[in-house]
Amino acid sequence: MRDFDLTTLRLFVAVCETGNMARAGDRANIVGSAISKRLAQLEDQVGTPLLLRKRHGVIPTPAGNTVLEHARGMLDGAARIARDMESYVAGTRGKVRVLASVSAMTESLAEDVAAFLHMPAHRTTQVDLEERISPEIVRGVREGLASLGVCWDAVDLGTLQSCPYRSDHLCVVVPQGHALAQRKRLRFEDTLGFEQVGLPVTSAVQQSLQRAAAELGHTLVNRIVVSNFEAALRVVSAGLAISLVPREVVGRKDAAHAVRIIQLAESWAERRFVVCFRDASELSPSAQSLVEHLVARAS
Repeated sequence: MRDFDLTTLRLFVAVCETGNMARAGDRANIVGSAISKRLAQLEDQVGTPLLLRKRHGVIPTPAGNTVLEHARGMLDGAARIARDMESYVAGTRGKVRVLASVSAMTESLAEDVAAFLHMPAHRTTQVDLEERISPEIVRGVREGLASLGVCWDAVDLGTLQSCPYRSDHLCVVVPQGHALAQRKRLRFEDTLGFEQVGLPVTSAVQQSLQRAAAELGHTLVNRIVVSNFEAALRVVSAGLAISLVPREVVGRKDAAHAVRIIQLAESWAERRFVVCFRDASELSPSAQSLVEHLVARAS
């Protein structure tokens, strides 16, 4: 199969997003007939129809949706290449892209990276951080979307290599005056009779809690589902539910005074994080230096 033309893919994405050749042409400053010709050539190239012509526009076929997903990824990659090269032209000597879990980002990673960049030897290095859930971090590093990933070590790393980073400790956070507020230690089972604040089902924390509950013959009762720990703390502070969050996060938030923090007496309450990468021997000097710095900071 011939190489895909990025201009054609960009036009295909525009047509799918606008649902109309003319509107896509206005966006790209090109006549609709030229777009139609390019997309017909793209369909010949892949060997299957990509667009379904309707009376007032077009919609992607199932094959078209697949191409649309890949096209967006390819265009995003091309845009990152352009941005990275602009950084080098501007004087940046090294660039490292890192995918990290919300826990790592919230607790320590941002400060550790900042300390790295403030060192004289790394003043011309650029580090880009992006928050992802752990499975997406592993996939992104494996597929080359980032040089490094920072995630929970319980996730399946597959063929990726890793170094130990930091750890955190899940605790139970309850509103002041709650029935559990006077307890100093709790088993996970003790929390299952109360409504909780949950995280998205794809998050590593939520999956581990659901698994632990199932092993006890229970299901989690999530009154509210939020996207991050800060939101969970706000819900607990309001007295709406309890939550299990890292102790390291609670101690850093203004909301800590409005809640009670109780130790979770489970072996799995301590979570260990790793820095993962495809192959240490293939890391750029900047990425290798960052890995060494993160491991040293953690120890």
